[in-house]
Amino acid sequence: MNENKSIEAKLIKEEVDLNMIVETKLDLPDVKWYDVRRAPFEIYGLYDAQNEYPFKRMPDDVAIATSKGVTKLYLDTAGGRVRFCTDSSYVAIKAEMPFIDHRTNMSVLGTSGLDIYEDFLEDGYRSRFCAAFRPAVGITDGYESVVKFTKKKLRYFTIHMPSYNHLDNLYIGLEDGAYVGEGKKYKDVAPIIYYGSSITQGACASRPGLSYENMIARHIEIDYKNFGFAGNGRAELPIIEYLAGLEMSMFVSDYDHNASNAAYLRDTHCRLYQTIRAKHPDIPYIMISRPDFAKYNGTGDSIRRRDVIIDTFRYAREIGDENVYYIDGEGFFRSEDEGNCTTDGTHPNDYGFMKMADSIKQTMLHALRKM
Repeated sequence: MNENKSIEAKLIKEEVDLNMIVETKLDLPDVKWYDVRRAPFEIYGLYDAQNEYPFKRMPDDVAIATSKGVTKLYLDTAGGRVRFCTDSSYVAIKAEMPFIDHRTNMSVLGTSGLDIYEDFLEDGYRSRFCAAFRPAVGITDGYESVVKFTKKKLRYFTIHMPSYNHLDNLYIGLEDGAYVGEGKKYKDVAPIIYYGSSITQGACASRPGLSYENMIARHIEIDYKNFGFAGNGRAELPIIEYLAGLEMSMFVSDYDHNASNAAYLRDTHCRLYQTIRAKHPDIPYIMISRPDFAKYNGTGDSIRRRDVIIDTFRYAREIGDENVYYIDGEGFFRSEDEGNCTTDGTHPNDYGFMKMADSIKQTMLHALRKM
């Protein structure tokens, strides 16, 4: 009886679940490994990535001065991307991590995985998902994975780094002797800066390429930096003063969720706007209210918070700012499918992120047309 069960289990694994098997030991005898910190690889979305170890989103001193939460989260590589081109018949990754972040509402691929997109230089079709570099469930300090192609030709790629995990080093494995060069370029404008909560950081996308910022970047082809901090986007002075000093083509304020209450939001929301505007008087400035409006509306909290954001928007318009925009988060998911847009009632799933990206992108395109 036990022998029959063992044979049955083996057949299920070999014949039914082939697509679920994750390679944990790469058999690539001709592989050559490259450190993504070195040319021709180009890293986007991180702070001084060529020189800083581990990868990080801001300087150490700014994170420490902001809060204990941000000090923990600024080493998460949300928004980090690597671009390059190659004619290798495969692309492998070797990701070195100090630990693996496990969450009840996200898979290990969502927190700690990487994915790869093929970018196109011609107009009309900008980027296409190739594959996820899937980590094994039991990994503890990083992993290796490979994506293979049926045809050898020159391709341009973007690899998205983990949204909810630290990354010490990242190496790309290509065929020895394969060509490797620079990746596709973003438009020649300063990055978009996003500031906000766990949703901004990318919870609960199934993989990093499906955060709303990455979806938008693939459509409008503008670089960005992700300053989403799960539970810790609270607009403290050290971080907003740092953000104000960055180069940017647009600023997105999306931290409604992490303000402890409406009174705290009122104390900080307009101050954030004024701080950014003092250094960047002409860029589009977008304010967003929470997307899961209905979940908290029973207490009136969502309305009170939204009123604060609308008041900041009105203040900006009254002082003559014609390049400020308000997006009502309640409208992101409003449809007969509203209940299908989140993983846990708060954080968007891939469908929810797509709805957010579509709405925010339209506002951005409108703002860019005015410039």
